[in-house]
Amino acid sequence: MTGSAGGTGPPADALVDPALVGLVAENRWLRARIAQRHLLDLAAGVIAGEMRLPTSDAAEHLTVLAQATGLSVSDLAADIVNSVAGEGGDGLSGAGSTRGDSDVERPDEGRRVRRAAAAAETAETVGEAARTLLESGLSPWGADSLLLWKRTDDGCLRLAGYAGVGALEATAWQWIPPAAPEPFRSALADGRPVWLEEGPGRGEPLPGPSGHAARALLPLRRRGRTVGLALVGWPGPTALDGTARRTLVGLLEVAGTVLDTAEPVRIAVPVLVDLLDSLSHPAMLLLVRGGAGTPTVEHLNDEAVTVLGATRPAADASLARILPLVHTGLTRMARRALDTLRAQRAARLPASPLPEEGAPLLDIRVLPVGEERAVVLWHAVGDPGLAAARAVGRLRSVALFQDSLTGGETVWSEQTYGMFGMDPDEPPVPLLGLRTRVHRDDGDILTDLLSELTEGQTGAQTVLRIVLPDGTVRHVRVAAEPLIAGGTVTGFAGVYQDVSAVRRTEAALTATFDRLTALHDQAETRHQLALQLQRAIVPEVPAFQELPGDLVVAVRYRPAAEEYRVGGDWYDVLALPSGKVLVAVGDIAGHGIDSVTGMVALRNAQRALAFTGHSPRRLMGWLNEVTLRTGGGTTATAVCALYDPEDRGLLWSSAGHLPMLLIREGRARLLDPPHDILLGAVSAFSYREQRTGLRPGDTLLLYTDGLIERRHDGLDEGLARLAAEAERLADLAPDLLVDELLSTATGDTDDDTSIVVVRVLEPPRSR
Repeated sequence: MTGSAGGTGPPADALVDPALVGLVAENRWLRARIAQRHLLDLAAGVIAGEMRLPTSDAAEHLTVLAQATGLSVSDLAADIVNSVAGEGGDGLSGAGSTRGDSDVERPDEGRRVRRAAAAAETAETVGEAARTLLESGLSPWGADSLLLWKRTDDGCLRLAGYAGVGALEATAWQWIPPAAPEPFRSALADGRPVWLEEGPGRGEPLPGPSGHAARALLPLRRRGRTVGLALVGWPGPTALDGTARRTLVGLLEVAGTVLDTAEPVRIAVPVLVDLLDSLSHPAMLLLVRGGAGTPTVEHLNDEAVTVLGATRPAADASLARILPLVHTGLTRMARRALDTLRAQRAARLPASPLPEEGAPLLDIRVLPVGEERAVVLWHAVGDPGLAAARAVGRLRSVALFQDSLTGGETVWSEQTYGMFGMDPDEPPVPLLGLRTRVHRDDGDILTDLLSELTEGQTGAQTVLRIVLPDGTVRHVRVAAEPLIAGGTVTGFAGVYQDVSAVRRTEAALTATFDRLTALHDQAETRHQLALQLQRAIVPEVPAFQELPGDLVVAVRYRPAAEEYRVGGDWYDVLALPSGKVLVAVGDIAGHGIDSVTGMVALRNAQRALAFTGHSPRRLMGWLNEVTLRTGGGTTATAVCALYDPEDRGLLWSSAGHLPMLLIREGRARLLDPPHDILLGAVSAFSYREQRTGLRPGDTLLLYTDGLIERRHDGLDEGLARLAAEAERLADLAPDLLVDELLSTATGDTDDDTSIVVVRVLEPPRSR
């Protein structure tokens, strides 16, 4: 509906669509800024006209004046516009005085009213403008209602917007013919306000709560002609002095400008709209037409507007726009309600939690109204009573019973009949007569239960196997308390609970326990085999090795979380017949026996291929083919380097592995590798290689990702930490360096770790 009553709610703390809350807040902020901008533009225009300044200079001058006077720019703008409006005698100049004493200045009042007028003038609809004028401008003067009519070409008055009155009253005054009540005709004919401080005379009906309530009818003018009429209402008789009258006239001057955009007020089922507005929880009225489209939201009450953080919709506002995350579920409920003529209920919409912070619709009820309309009621906060009722309804496996031993009467709850496979028309079975329905092997259990209740006069519980009429056996827990009067048990009260599903689960768990134990033993054996194989192929080297070319090498391997898995890391340092030294590190993807066997295959293949004397790029290409043909779909990263003692050159190639770290003269830097793909990814791939010259005293560090990777950090952070730690430990011997790096490693991904440290020794000095 357009121009309906009610105010715009504050920014919502709970909104069905979390993404929409930002748009709603931004829209309100922009509208407030537009209203403020409008007021500032008016003031700047006054300054430009008085001082003959360009508009841009006038706006700057307004800011300078505000700083000089100590007022806010908005307050100063309101004062300037009010002073000019007062020159004609009809403006807001009187709004700066107290009621009943026009000599006492109250500038804050005038500023407030002027800001209200600016906000109304920038409103999107006449109804919104009416609410703004009433709440921000008229309410402080005691008014509680406002109706705005637009004058048509044939002399009728058509309601364009209203606030503070119900939909039914607005409908009754939607059209006013030329033969209107005398106060209407007088205001329109004379073009002057009509003040009715004690209400209209007898026989002159006007909108309002009673015949004695004060009214004011004010002509609305636009470009020198009367374009409409405003009626301001009070709850009772009210004296309106000169200050109040001038303020009201000036405030409603803006209403004549907003009538240009007025559309006819359409109120769907006014009585129903007033009923929804009287509710204390959110409600909406939907128009559900035939076809597959989404319904139209015809009305939102004040609570719904507040909860959704939205303005009241226009007549063509679709449900999908108002509630984008739940419109599908609501549409389905509304159509079902109209098809079946039955109320539909849901505990919440959407049924699953929202992806972001936000609140769902709770305890939704959709009621059919007529042939094409449905009312939607919901809560924004969970109702304890409704929540408790739903909780009881979920206990399908729980049923109540009560037996009387004196009167012979037994009472069952509805669920009990289904639990015993009986029709609700059949007589309930007392606890004492249950023996014919329990399994023959559970007769003694039932006897013990009854003995505790009757002889021991104490509560008891047990589980019985109930045989249903169709032969099905159901496990039912019985928990009962004796009813005692005068020291005698007069009956029982208790609960039946169907625990068949629990018993079936227990049986299934018992049946599979031995199998799980066997599988656990197999897994432990497999783990130990993989760990032994890994240690046999890649043993730790506690001491460092001296190799040709004045090289000293220290290596370490540490399996991570070895209690439950082993990985596929490997390293190799090998002196070749050519005099060169092979240095390599690799990492098979995954963990367990498959990764270990894959690692063994690649490490042995690399060792064998290295004796061919070919370059690292050729070795890496062959190793890629080995991975493709023997890895069973696995992949690996690796770095392969050949050190030549003749020129201290390091020729190396990388298959997606972490960069090597070079420590030179106490500074550490990462060697950027060629950006080539993993081993086992693509067939016939040509790997690249590059050469790095080493100097005496240089230390080269090769490692796997278990040394640096952390779950919540990026790779760059781990590499930076490693470089900083290596610089701190740069003066240590290679074997001490690897031990310190392992002890201070920052990786926390439960992965294994390999480290190779190669140092070029200083050549011995000749004597």
